Amino acid sequence: MRSETPAVPVDDVDGSVPGDGLVKAGVIVFAVGAVATLVTVAPLFLGTAPFPTVAYLVSMLMGVGFLVAAAGLLRSVASQRRQARKASATAAQPR
Repeated sequence: MRSETPAVPVDDVDGSVPGDGLVKAGVIVFAVGAVATLVTVAPLFLGTAPFPTVAYLVSMLMGVGFLVAAAGLLRSVASQRRQARKASATAAQPR
């Protein structure tokens, strides 16, 4: 088990790794977009007047939030790979 990738050391005092903030922000933006999507679809089922175009534009935040969270995930993966390479290079050096 010693040859496997070591645990990623924390970079910040609060225990977060790079990309965590982007993932959290992406989840929030995605949730806002999801709620807006539900609100804009509701008039179709209730038979009321549709919302203005701005409401439909806000519902596009769902995709933006997904992309932001994916970028945070990729940043986290890249950071973990850098840490693993650094650890393996340090371990491979002769003493």
